[in-house]
Amino acid sequence: MDKEKKDQRRNAPLRVRGLRQRWIINTVMPVLVLLVLIVTLFSAGVSSYYYGTMQKGLEERAKAVSSSFNEYFMDNGYAEYYQMAVKSTDTFEERDRIELQFINSAGRIQVSTSGLTAGTSPGTSDIDRAIAQNETTPFQGRDPETGENILSVSSPLTFNGKVMGVMRFVTSLRAVNRQIMLSILAILFIAVLSMALVIISNILFINNVVEPVAVVSDAAKRISAGTYGIQIENKYTDELGELVDNINDMSLNIGQNEKMKSEFISSVSHELRTPLTAINGWGETILEDPTGDPVQLRRGIRIILNESRRLSTMVEELLEFSKMEDGRFTLHIEEVDLQAEFEDAIFTYRELFRQEGIELAYEAGDEELPPIPGDPERLKQVFCNVLDNAAKHGGAGKRISASVCREGDFEVVRVRDFGPGIPEAELPYVKQKFYKGTSKARGSGIGLAVCDEIVNLHNGIFTIGNAEGGGAEVTIRLPIRE
Repeated sequence: MDKEKKDQRRNAPLRVRGLRQRWIINTVMPVLVLLVLIVTLFSAGVSSYYYGTMQKGLEERAKAVSSSFNEYFMDNGYAEYYQMAVKSTDTFEERDRIELQFINSAGRIQVSTSGLTAGTSPGTSDIDRAIAQNETTPFQGRDPETGENILSVSSPLTFNGKVMGVMRFVTSLRAVNRQIMLSILAILFIAVLSMALVIISNILFINNVVEPVAVVSDAAKRISAGTYGIQIENKYTDELGELVDNINDMSLNIGQNEKMKSEFISSVSHELRTPLTAINGWGETILEDPTGDPVQLRRGIRIILNESRRLSTMVEELLEFSKMEDGRFTLHIEEVDLQAEFEDAIFTYRELFRQEGIELAYEAGDEELPPIPGDPERLKQVFCNVLDNAAKHGGAGKRISASVCREGDFEVVRVRDFGPGIPEAELPYVKQKFYKGTSKARGSGIGLAVCDEIVNLHNGIFTIGNAEGGGAEVTIRLPIRE
């Protein structure tokens, strides 16, 4: 048993490794792909939202300011326009975040809030498009001079329908990129945390569910392959622990049944060989006896009859057992006089027991028993089997008592012998198929199992125990239906 447990523990890591690999492919990988897709879409969405919102705000602001310039200042000549441009850049309150530029039609900066860029050419596409198309245009990318990521919006300034210059808002994307990066890092952290939770939960699931299921599956395969009686180490307290206990009980019961079946085959072979040897031996003795001694002849015939009867009993038990196993064990129910059937069995066995030196005492109750529904042949089979079993196992007491009476809603038959009784450790198993225990008496070990099945089919109760004062007692309770 220890070797089997060591084999289970040695093989378990290999099975679990394979399970982990399959689990990663079937469970973790799809989750990982889904998380990557979510992070990618979220990153794109956040970037688009921040950039789009910022661009839209600058465009609206640029349109509003350029519209004011076009309406109030451009018609009064260049001097007033330039003066208002300088004033606007000097009084611009958001110079720490946004740079305001006024650019001529050649694309060079005239005035800006920074003051250092005057006369330079930004060289971004939004300026050229605003001049060429006479409409507000945005630009997002790297500043050709500084290499910094910027967002700019250029709005045309017109005089008599002709573009005279451009008003341009420029802002750095450093803060926005930082905010976008923080948002992406946050969703990445959540994704990594989710992935870690998925992996941890899967590992826990594998260790707590899949691994024991693999061990149980392996044990079930070994049981189905014929390795009966193996036991799985139970380290679990939940439903898995209950499953392992059930598998262990099943394995133990199958092992015991297989052991009993093997013992049964061996026992039946021996039991059949013994009477056949006796029959053959006495048949040859009688046939070859030249004296024709009637005493010897009578003795031989009696032995042949007894052994033939024993063989018939064993064959009948085997046939009944076969019917029990394949579901052909049926009853033919009719109204039965239980007392009369039991007394027939008493009459049949009393003389046989007397010849063996066993006294059979019978006691009938004072109350007349009503008929009950039952199969008379099957019930008589039970009575005969119980009486024969009492003589076989308790005949050393030289006395058997039998009684039938009514107790409440049951008619009760009791058969008691005065032999050595049944060892307490064997009492729970005496009705199991093939079980013979430590008894040296001859038999197949299925007679009591057949009796128990018959009584159960009658909705009755079949019990075996030790009586006070010694010996074993069989009690048969059959319900009355009045």
